[in-house]
Amino acid sequence: MVIVEVTIVPLGTKTTSLSKYVAGIHELLKGQDKVGFDLTPMGTILEGELDQCLELIRKMHEVPFENEAKRVSTQIRIDDRRDIKSSMDRKIKSVKEKL
Repeated sequence: MVIVEVTIVPLGTKTTSLSKYVAGIHELLKGQDKVGFDLTPMGTILEGELDQCLELIRKMHEVPFENEAKRVSTQIRIDDRRDIKSSMDRKIKSVKEKL
């Protein structure tokens, strides 16, 4: 299982607000059940199998184009830990235990 941080930014839009594009992407995410996800103020965190996450990111990348964006910049960071079973909750719990 991987944890992926993805930020999708539409460019060439009529407004500087991105919330309608983010909402469209999260509608897509809510319509699937293979990959866990969490909205953050600066992006979205995905949790699941690598191939499923990458396939979903491809679909997410298309959403702004479907909503009239002229250009889209997508940044992806992948945490692929294979020595133990990792999760978003486990990573947060580990930090909180040390506070």
